[in-house]
Amino acid sequence: MVPGMDHSDRAPAFRLDHVAVGVWRGPEATPFLVGELGGRRHIAGPGMGFRFWQYRYAGGGLLELLEPDGPPGGFLHRFLERRGPGVHHVTFKVPNLRAAMQRARERGYEVVNANEEFPGWKEAFLHPRQAQGIVVQLAESEGGEPPGLWAFPPEPPAGEAVALVGLRLSARDAGRARHQWQDLLSGDCEARDRELVFRWPESPLQIRVAIDAAAPEGPRGLEIRSPRPLALPEGPHPVLGACFLSAP
Repeated sequence: MVPGMDHSDRAPAFRLDHVAVGVWRGPEATPFLVGELGGRRHIAGPGMGFRFWQYRYAGGGLLELLEPDGPPGGFLHRFLERRGPGVHHVTFKVPNLRAAMQRARERGYEVVNANEEFPGWKEAFLHPRQAQGIVVQLAESEGGEPPGLWAFPPEPPAGEAVALVGLRLSARDAGRARHQWQDLLSGDCEARDRELVFRWPESPLQIRVAIDAAAPEGPRGLEIRSPRPLALPEGPHPVLGACFLSAP
């Protein structure tokens, strides 16, 4: 038995914490993320092969910006060289990482790159080949949010903050989508016409999955809700590589 494992049928208190976007140069994204969308600084820091900055939006939604650091060949370099800028992963905070990894394995997922060496932070990942086209990070964090550890890029004056509603994905099969986001990751599911919307009680973010057997699986865009008109690009943002879509 894994220590701390909940062996009942009760879903664990997983929480969708943030969406992360990989870019080549983080400072080039701040005119849009801060000046246009009104993001406010949250936390920042160095990582292993990357640096990150998180921005908070109205309602509490967090968007993380990842920029490669260090020698070529790291995971973020490989992602950007293969796919270009865009949504890289979603992070779920879990109460017990070992229990969450066991839960994933019991449901047929391979857990990769588990690391329990960082002080106050433990993490593991579901590979996008199994996780419907997106990396899923499972993270156990101790002691609340860490202080800011890294300088933020220069930024323009912030506009009125929009709400970051969540992430839109495409999946080929509704049953597999439910298995991942509802059964494994304990999301509440609302079924709509060819869509499934997953929400977590403790998170301001949601995941909206369009069911399309012919479409590539993975991210479609980030949903936002704004109290004012926005200058949104048509198609993917030239720096962020992600589409920004108005929430219905």
